[in-house]
Amino acid sequence: MKSAILQTATRYLLPILLLFSFFLLLRGHYYPGGGFVGGLVASIAFVLHSFANGTAATMKILRYKPLSLIPIGLAISTLSVVIPVLFNLPPMTGLWFEEPIPVIGMIGSALFFDLGVYLVVIGVVLTILFTISLDE
Repeated sequence: MKSAILQTATRYLLPILLLFSFFLLLRGHYYPGGGFVGGLVASIAFVLHSFANGTAATMKILRYKPLSLIPIGLAISTLSVVIPVLFNLPPMTGLWFEEPIPVIGMIGSALFFDLGVYLVVIGVVLTILFTISLDE
């Protein structure tokens, strides 16, 4: 049984929660937050949509299986760890662009590491939850 109130609320909450998760991702390398927390909030947004509209409808929004996000996120995180080695620096050394980007601020390797973690968390959480979902 689907709730019209939950479906209506989810229509507005999904973009707000995704925007908030992106905010947490960008804020993370300066303050608390980052890829893990942002990924959890994004996952919760999709789980809420799944509760309201069914797993099949949520999979249509995602377009790709969540499992495919895991290797992409791992590759991005690994690159952010290995790239400093190419400059004769220790792994995981923070590299930063010289000019800040409006609204986002300074971009560095920490942000790319967080982006990889963000994608891995979304992929793992949604893969687990959609796999055990009873919705056909």
